[in-house]
Amino acid sequence: MSSDVHGRARPQPAQVGPATVASLPGKSARVYGWLAAAGIAAALAVMIATSLAAASWMGPPLSMPSTGPPFELASWHVQLGTVAAALWLAALVGGLGVVAGLVAVGRGARPPIWLLLTAATVVIAILTVLPPAGSTDPQDYMAFGRMVVLGHSPYVMVPGDLVRLHDAVAKSIPWEWARFPTPYGPAATVEQFLAAKLGGISTARIIFWLKLWNSLAFGAVAVTADRLLRSDPRARLRAHLLWTLNPLLIWQLIAAAHLDVLAAAAGMLGLLVAARPAARPARRPRLWQAFAGGALIGVAADIKITFVLFALGAAWALRRSPASCAAAACGLLAVILPSYAWFGPPAIRSVLEKGNKVTADNFYQLFSRAQHGFLMTHVAIIATILVTGVAILALSRLPFRRTAEPAIFAALALSTAWLFVWQYQLPSYDAMIICLLILVPASWLDWLVVARLTAASIALIPGNPQPVTDHLEARIGMDLLTITVPVVLAAAVASLIGLCLTERRRSRGPSQLAPEADLA
Repeated sequence: MSSDVHGRARPQPAQVGPATVASLPGKSARVYGWLAAAGIAAALAVMIATSLAAASWMGPPLSMPSTGPPFELASWHVQLGTVAAALWLAALVGGLGVVAGLVAVGRGARPPIWLLLTAATVVIAILTVLPPAGSTDPQDYMAFGRMVVLGHSPYVMVPGDLVRLHDAVAKSIPWEWARFPTPYGPAATVEQFLAAKLGGISTARIIFWLKLWNSLAFGAVAVTADRLLRSDPRARLRAHLLWTLNPLLIWQLIAAAHLDVLAAAAGMLGLLVAARPAARPARRPRLWQAFAGGALIGVAADIKITFVLFALGAAWALRRSPASCAAAACGLLAVILPSYAWFGPPAIRSVLEKGNKVTADNFYQLFSRAQHGFLMTHVAIIATILVTGVAILALSRLPFRRTAEPAIFAALALSTAWLFVWQYQLPSYDAMIICLLILVPASWLDWLVVARLTAASIALIPGNPQPVTDHLEARIGMDLLTITVPVVLAAAVASLIGLCLTERRRSRGPSQLAPEADLA
């Protein structure tokens, strides 16, 4: 503001800065928008088609009910190699479609929200009533629930025991994890028990109930984000691109029916209930809110113990209110303690015994091919040290630390450090990050998360226990698992560290772009 001859403030002409230019829709925004629509639609179409024909390439076989749901096209036969190639391409195109969509939104594109939500609802509804595809984990969940129905503990009994007992679901037990008890918490076991009760002796019907609850949890996250961000069109569209219409997440959480979405939904809601009022100076958090939020986070941790990181995020936000922090802790313990006491010490041992286990695409193998060398023998200790260091760095340097709500920020920073660095990770685990990422301003972290999710999804395609028999495709799959994807994952960690270290320097630069403009 300058002043006139009388000393009064005189307004200056509005300045058009980078953020303003980026928000104006133009030809490039339309181009990126159409590329996003084409990539996402093509990926989802392939995923639906392969799920329709899952009986011809997914194993082990499922016992179908006389009437659906679920439904399948038993007469449609597709070769496993063809499915693998199609899904590899679909995952890549889908990931690029999400990236193109984020760029389009950053450059001002504003497609109708109702169209995105309608498309996502239709796709999720279709995949919910189809047999699982992309993973045999739902069959394991089914087996764990069946054990409880028969009066056994899945923390003591293993799925292979159902085969030896010639149970009605025996032919649907996957061989990979047949010798291991459930690694999930008691809340997950209860959910699987309810599905087994409702599904009877039909493995497909049991899994349908599991998929239905996943879809409801997926929708709960989408609706919550939509309501919270309804006043900001850019943030709202970004959230739906990263979560609601993200074909990679839909494949992992709906088609493959991984239970991570249940924990993500409960944990996200718990953070919002327990600690969101603490971010507003005019609103003191009420003890009942803190308790209820802590209980929801307890449900998340009772499904997967790693969601205790969300509890640390809530504690960070409530640290100035000891009473609220204690109430949240009581809510958490009110869920976890009775459930673990019910199932006993085997439940505690089961969820803590992964130790040095690694996933096939872990990036640590790039630095040591010897499975019994020093690095791989002590990989859990090394990863723990690295996670701690990256967590400290993320908490102090992530770009949205001053604009995001404290509980969401802290939980996201801790989860990002763990998911990027820990040696045992699967693409479905990224639901833990993305359910929080959609609630903070856009930044470079979006790109890293989408890149990791795309690479990890490609690595585990087609998700069938039977290997691809075509020599070329089998070689491609092995190279993806042991070289290409580990390199991408290592690059993501290096980028996370490097961008955090240079974040303060960039934030002090002469020109600061708005978070949405960064996406452009």
